[in-house]
Amino acid sequence: MSAAPLAARVWQQGRYETLAMLRNGEQLVLMLVLPLIAIIGLTVTPFLDGLGASRIDVAAPGVLALCTLSVGFTGQGIATGFDRRYGVLRFLSTTPLGRAGLISGKVIAVLSVFALQVVVIGGVALALGWRPSFPGAILGVVLLGLGAAVFTALGLLIAGTARPEATLAVTNLVWILFGAFGGIALPSTRLPSQIAGIVGFLPSGALGDAARAAFLHGELDVPAAVVLLIWGAIAGLAAVRWFKWS
Repeated sequence: MSAAPLAARVWQQGRYETLAMLRNGEQLVLMLVLPLIAIIGLTVTPFLDGLGASRIDVAAPGVLALCTLSVGFTGQGIATGFDRRYGVLRFLSTTPLGRAGLISGKVIAVLSVFALQVVVIGGVALALGWRPSFPGAILGVVLLGLGAAVFTALGLLIAGTARPEATLAVTNLVWILFGAFGGIALPSTRLPSQIAGIVGFLPSGALGDAARAAFLHGELDVPAAVVLLIWGAIAGLAAVRWFKWS
């Protein structure tokens, strides 16, 4: 019996990866529950006052950016780390799916879960009064997609080089630090002065700045986009170079 076409194999792998992420309670909390708490919390507290026409206008882009960190970095990093530990990566890489098909399946999973996040978080934001412009929304979604790619590359880099327990600890810790102090949900102007000057050079701060500029003003923050591209290139090349399949 011949193997199924490559596209069908990749699709099935992507479907499996997506369902595995959604069935994981811890990851579901990171990917949906905490972002929902964040968008509601930022809307009812004064942290974002004075940065836009309303709190939700500033909160929504940052929380959507936080979603890319959750699914691409933490979610995919943890899943890949434990797949590597139990020999799943090594086994699947020797099947007709191949390494390229396996990575493609993970990309499909990240995009699928992120689409769900956009629907849920975006829907809640709209219910709270968020009204982004159409051009700004299109640009914002493109930048969020770039952010998802960057954080996925970083997640795979850690998962492919560290022990699973270390991957679990590092990705969760980084999620907390980036989420609270990395300029992704809260703009740098609302962060302590000691770190406000450097968060723009982090992938979290760059994505947060780029998303807010797009959704709030319909503009491309070129420096932030460049920082994101640099992080993506470095993380991608490093993951290709040092990723271990077993």
